[in-house]
Amino acid sequence: MPRWTVEGAFYARRNYWQTFRKDCDAATDVAARDRVLSEIGSCHHVKRHEIRIDRVTPETGA
Repeated sequence: MPRWTVEGAFYARRNYWQTFRKDCDAATDVAARDRVLSEIGSCHHVKRHEIRIDRVTPETGA
């Protein structure tokens, strides 16, 4: 399964956007985006519309 890097920001309830970068295994970029939305929403208690994804890129293997 390919590895994806997802970058973006989420609203941290303190009047600023907290940036993040997460790596995950997923079949497609859409699945990777959905997984990151789920993880951040669960861990930080933010709604999906408060999460901004800027970039989803496949991780290149060494």
